[in-house]
Amino acid sequence: MKARNKSLQETTRLQDASSIAPEIRRGQSIELLKELHILTREGKLNQDSRRKLKQVYHLFQFIEKLLQELPASEAGITLADHGAGKSYLGFIIYDLFFKGLNKGHIYGIETRAELVEKSRALAAQLGFAHMSFLNLSVAESAHAAELPERIDMVTALHACDTATDDAIQFGLQKKARCMVLVPCCQAEVARHLNASKALTLNRTPLAELWRHPLHTREMGSQITNVLRCLYLEAMGYQVTVTELVGWEHSMKNELILARYTGQPKRGSAQRLQAILQEFGILPLLDTRFAHVKDDLALVPHAPIEPPA
Repeated sequence: MKARNKSLQETTRLQDASSIAPEIRRGQSIELLKELHILTREGKLNQDSRRKLKQVYHLFQFIEKLLQELPASEAGITLADHGAGKSYLGFIIYDLFFKGLNKGHIYGIETRAELVEKSRALAAQLGFAHMSFLNLSVAESAHAAELPERIDMVTALHACDTATDDAIQFGLQKKARCMVLVPCCQAEVARHLNASKALTLNRTPLAELWRHPLHTREMGSQITNVLRCLYLEAMGYQVTVTELVGWEHSMKNELILARYTGQPKRGSAQRLQAILQEFGILPLLDTRFAHVKDDLALVPHAPIEPPA
């Protein structure tokens, strides 16, 4: 009887999903959509939540394509979501992709203990058994016993400043097959640019591009993401950069998609070094980009191989 009632409830939920709005996909958890405030408590989809749902689907279409490209395995796909916050992204991915497979695992990694506890409670409430939530920093997670040695996909949505770099290092250590990154608040390179600004202004007129504090911040953000893309290419990833959503919704809009090809690009490593040298931020080669340092002879103005 209990099983029958549960089946009837599930059927009702599916019917409710299709009757609320055509945008909602068949089989989506109405309860989850309410918890994420995409649907109101009455199960309504208003204009604001319709826009939010459109953005969710836009991001998911990139992630879904990468997930479908991963080789099949008996254990299923493993995914680590860094800087998970309320695990909004992880829950959506699980509901739209993992739930139907009944295998694989999503790990939500977040430093705020209260959000981790809430995510655990929601996963239990929804019956999302293949989800775990860890109260760790991105850097700590690389050595955590709770995570497997290999992770297939790494996501980091609006991981602030160097947390995105930590997510990349995590992905490299875990031999991730793909990474989905939306950087946020890139400040580290801007600090380095600011510290060497006087010397650089004497050396090159290009330093005018970041002489004013506002420009320093903007240039630092742009350079940071360019360096991240070159680094990923140097480590054997094919990189695509696109928009997350329209600029009218968010200025933190850059989406970096990386697929592992197993073909490191020495030319990208050389270009990374050349940019660090040109902007006077070569010390970052010892910290953020140490993996490529051993493959490079640190000779100023070394010839650069053309991109493949």
